[in-house]
Amino acid sequence: MKGIILAGGSGTRLNPLTTVTSKQLLPVYDKPMIYYPLSVLMMAGIRDILIISTPDDLPNFERLFKSGKHLGLNLSYKVQPTPNGLAQAFVLGEEFINGEACALVLGDNIFYGSGLGGYLATAVQRARGATVFGYRVEDPERFGVVEFDASGKALSIEEKPRHPKSNYCVTGLYFYDERVCEYAKRVRPSERGEYEITDLNKIYLDEGDLNVVTLGRGFAWFDTGTVDSLFDASEFIRVVESCQGVKIASLEEIAYTQGWIAEAQVLEAAEKYGKAEYGQYLYKVIESARHEAIRG
Repeated sequence: MKGIILAGGSGTRLNPLTTVTSKQLLPVYDKPMIYYPLSVLMMAGIRDILIISTPDDLPNFERLFKSGKHLGLNLSYKVQPTPNGLAQAFVLGEEFINGEACALVLGDNIFYGSGLGGYLATAVQRARGATVFGYRVEDPERFGVVEFDASGKALSIEEKPRHPKSNYCVTGLYFYDERVCEYAKRVRPSERGEYEITDLNKIYLDEGDLNVVTLGRGFAWFDTGTVDSLFDASEFIRVVESCQGVKIASLEEIAYTQGWIAEAQVLEAAEKYGKAEYGQYLYKVIESARHEAIRG
């Protein structure tokens, strides 16, 4: 399966923070925002990843990640000239996808919770259809909203409805089969002039091929498009990391755990980050792995 991170947009709701940089490069506690959606794709076992961003911002992502080889990844980059909607990612990325299944994650979305890896693995292994993730919110009118029947099956999806039929919104993480580019080309601009991801999901729903997984109370999801949500996400990450002594979205740790990079590459990254807490944490990752090997 291929993966796409959509990291475009103007980030106007975060001005003046985004006056000279992409919002996906702003810090969420101790890491750039884009580390978190990238970590989700990595946890899903996806290594071929396309990053889509604006003409001004894309070079900064290339400087940050380069080819991705140091993380065991194969990264590609694509310009989105104007932010014309999420479904456009599959038209822009058609050559990269090359007829395969593909996951899309938004560059400003953060996911955390026990069992997330299992949900991701199930979504990747699903041979046909699409999988999206629903999350209960207090303000569903801001999102794409899912309506369920009594058995929990999705009946409808509406984009930013005035009168939401449930409190479950569709989060910014989507898994599609090999038909996604074909279906994305069917999507027509909405009243807002955008190619809505909700319309793409409706095509799968009409085909009977949309699976909606609801994330329960043990999960946290942040759409960090506002100053308050950015602060909330940073504080959440700080508290979890401080209490548990682990890093969320430590890319080198994930790559090492997946077997994509060797111990030497983790230590090289740790040395590069030096006295920074992130670098010291990577030393602890290797130390812990060595102790586990001895006990094993």
